[in-house]
Amino acid sequence: MFWFWFYQPLHLLMVACLCHSIKAPTTSSHQSFNTNLFNFYHSLILADGKETTVHLLKDIPKRYYFALEEDRALAPFTITVTPCDVPIEWSILVHKASASFLGKAERGDHGSQEVSMFQKAPSMVSTIFNYKGNSVETYMGMSSHSALYMLEFLSTERDTHITVYLTTDTTSGHLYPELPIDPRIDVIGIGHTTVTLTWKHSPSVLQHRDNIQYCLLVNEKHNYKSLCAAETAIRSSGMKVPPTLALSLSPYLLEPQQVMILSKSELSIINKVSSGEVRQVCMGTKNTYTVPNLSPSTQYYFDVFVVNLLTNASAAYTGTFARTLEEPEPKVRELKDGKMIQVVLDGKKQKFYSLQYQARHKKIQFTFQLCRGQVRVHISKNGKAVTSENISGLRYFSLKGKLLDTYLVQLSSTEESNSSVKVQVSTHFHKPLFPLLPESLKIKSFSKLRTCNSVTIAWLGTQEKSKYCVYKKRIEEHQVWTELQSADRCSGPESRPKSEKVLCKYFYEINLQRAVTTETIKGLDAGTLYLFDVYLFGPSGIPIRYHSKIVKTRKKC
Repeated sequence: MFWFWFYQPLHLLMVACLCHSIKAPTTSSHQSFNTNLFNFYHSLILADGKETTVHLLKDIPKRYYFALEEDRALAPFTITVTPCDVPIEWSILVHKASASFLGKAERGDHGSQEVSMFQKAPSMVSTIFNYKGNSVETYMGMSSHSALYMLEFLSTERDTHITVYLTTDTTSGHLYPELPIDPRIDVIGIGHTTVTLTWKHSPSVLQHRDNIQYCLLVNEKHNYKSLCAAETAIRSSGMKVPPTLALSLSPYLLEPQQVMILSKSELSIINKVSSGEVRQVCMGTKNTYTVPNLSPSTQYYFDVFVVNLLTNASAAYTGTFARTLEEPEPKVRELKDGKMIQVVLDGKKQKFYSLQYQARHKKIQFTFQLCRGQVRVHISKNGKAVTSENISGLRYFSLKGKLLDTYLVQLSSTEESNSSVKVQVSTHFHKPLFPLLPESLKIKSFSKLRTCNSVTIAWLGTQEKSKYCVYKKRIEEHQVWTELQSADRCSGPESRPKSEKVLCKYFYEINLQRAVTTETIKGLDAGTLYLFDVYLFGPSGIPIRYHSKIVKTRKKC
């Protein structure tokens, strides 16, 4: 059955005069017949000097044919096959026919008896190469003008696609960039979040520096043997890869130091590395690169491709892998009973800040006051988690245990900007550090009571007699967002100029439904923005800052 598939189109292809540039028949008696044959079988002919994409269906072989110019007795040729997904099987078979038959086939004057004898000569067909796998494989051979070649491809795992490149021109350069004699990637440095790589220069870089660049692919799964294999894996994972941003690089897509990030949603090109499933960094012709922003104690796979920007063709170095160093254990700071400390967290660099306390009583209380940003608190006792939550404002945790229990408090910023929080642990529940707080710390303003030179504000009080101080600050329109975001809720009025102070007063109300106090601030400028703050002082003297309120006076009255 196999020989039928080889010979069935063979004599028809001969009639069409198979060569790297198919020549249409010119005799009037055969022109119509031979043209129809050419139209039917031209898709089976492998183009010379061009990369061809071949789509394979599972368990269905696909065959391509080629022959060389009739006036060349011996000619070198090269075939490169790049699997873009699963391993495939492919073979090269050659049929050595007589020169007289090829000559008759070209002229179209062969007889049916000769064709029959030609088809019944399986001994003239031989397999000169076969391969199974998913690596990029190249075959170099020497062809006779009286030989017809067939390439057969088969995928036994699933539907897939490959690229095939045939060339008989060995003098004008290569479609694919050249690899050095030693194509390995060397790992020369490993850190907690970085890996430094180096590799030997491609000869193509030395010859065509302007048209060649290196691209590095980083992922946590495995090495890729070609760029098209990486693209196929990314597509099959469900990620959208826009056609204009395919992994086949174009000079107008990627500039040196640009980064291609393939995240769980969309592929995009950005100017710095960020987290993603696959990172691709193109660094021009530099052959040393430090990959930043990696996760500690994680294994990464690195592939380097040398890319021809004019043809989009690429060649793969031998991939490598490396594991980043384990993250160093954070320094643990001891908490002292009753002493409050303030912790500043860097959202970009510092992952955790750890505090430890050994209990000297069975009952203890942790107090957290959020000063800026967003902070998450995790408390464990003797290695077992007790609680974990994001905090806002003032938060108490009352815990019960045994003497000498060891508590570990871990603080982390949940945003990239800096965050800060005050922390205290105490066994003296009857001596609260902070004043009794109202139900809400919001400041309200009354629009109907707003004039050109005065503003009336109100806030909630408590049943406990406390001191309240009001401060004002004149601001501009462009300062509103900055003032609200940068406010330190732990800072007291001592950090503010005396000129901003409006007044201080004492207030309390037994009936909480009536625990509201108001204040009218006069002497303001018309049509001007003011920021108002209220500070609540308890018995210990530590202030609690209400949420800032911005009010604009009327322009006309």
